[in-house]
Amino acid sequence: MASLDPSEIESMPLAAIDVSDPLLHQRDLARSYFRRLRREDPVHYCADSKFGPYWSVTRYADILHVDMNHQTYSSDGTVVLDDAFFSGGHIENEVSKTSFIVMDPPHHGPRRSIVIPALSPGNIQKMEAGIRERTRQLLDSLPIGEEFDWVSEVSIELTLRMLAILMGFPFEERHKLLYWSNVQSGAPGDGVVESWEHRSAVMREIAERFTRLLNEKIDAPASADLMSVLAKSPLTQEMRPEEFLGTITLLMTGGNDTTRNSMSGSILAMHQFPDEFAKLKADPSLVPVAVSEILRWQCPVSYMRRTATENSELGGKTIRKGDKVVMWYLSGNRDEGMYERPEDFIIGRPNPRQHLTFGFGIHRCLGNRLAELQLRVLWEEILPRFDRIEVTGDPVRIHSTMFRGFSALPVRLHRS
Repeated sequence: MASLDPSEIESMPLAAIDVSDPLLHQRDLARSYFRRLRREDPVHYCADSKFGPYWSVTRYADILHVDMNHQTYSSDGTVVLDDAFFSGGHIENEVSKTSFIVMDPPHHGPRRSIVIPALSPGNIQKMEAGIRERTRQLLDSLPIGEEFDWVSEVSIELTLRMLAILMGFPFEERHKLLYWSNVQSGAPGDGVVESWEHRSAVMREIAERFTRLLNEKIDAPASADLMSVLAKSPLTQEMRPEEFLGTITLLMTGGNDTTRNSMSGSILAMHQFPDEFAKLKADPSLVPVAVSEILRWQCPVSYMRRTATENSELGGKTIRKGDKVVMWYLSGNRDEGMYERPEDFIIGRPNPRQHLTFGFGIHRCLGNRLAELQLRVLWEEILPRFDRIEVTGDPVRIHSTMFRGFSALPVRLHRS
């Protein structure tokens, strides 16, 4: 178990480091442990954790190698440390789920292709005007000079509005998507999930609501939203109930957790590095490269797990068939061998899109262009409205190993 005392990070035995502990991430200590692992043991074996033994891959090049080699490092069955998270197994009759993210070829491609039309560049471009209008309305409603919570008032609300439209979900029920997303991606002890029984009951609720919505879309006119796309695809009829549920929860989490945490992280970055905010104010054409730096610096998904299908060598270590191999995107995005001053937020780095946040290979995030669009529009609309966004207190980080995010971020807006 890794220590929660920052003064012990450099002196504790390497074998004692366990970066899967969510408290390390909630207290923002994990980055310091990753820095030590990159320097001293970049492919690190943890023999004892609550999830069992696993390998941590912490350098950019090694992570890229694992991500691009699905034949040796498989996603089949699960991409998280908890083996029972997708399949069920914490309790009797627990609801299980699966989706294309936990499939390898040949099944992965056809299932992933079902949702591609809704997230194609052409379809996303059609959404920009609506995203911009909703962003303007929300920003114009915010108080000037008064403290409020950016997470609840901006990040969550903007992502829920977009997610409801993207998924074809009733707009007036959009806040259910937040609750469902938090529960399905959580675990007991995170402040949201009360028990495995509670999580399983919510999963049944999600399945029932989206099955009803899918049936409504079957006879409705075709449209570009995800539920309509699923309803019109013959491949959807081949899905098992747990696969349909897994696909829905994957899209819901991808459209909710990651984007909202990047929106909040961008505010913290601009506050901590005011010269970069001034650079952006002086030249708004830098917004697209700023978005790439936001995604690198915040890295809303900390890791993805793979399982070794055969014995292999990585970083001078022997990985055995069946071993858990964790790609720490958060660490790779702060790799000193890849980035100059990696802990700093710097707009205009060389090759700004060369970050690990969306992954690489066959499982590269399908919603990457949509996430970039939402962040770009947000900052294009922030710059002419506010001279400064002051963070007035410490951010409250979520209790999660996989998602790097915030439950609260107090701010105050300033105009000249």
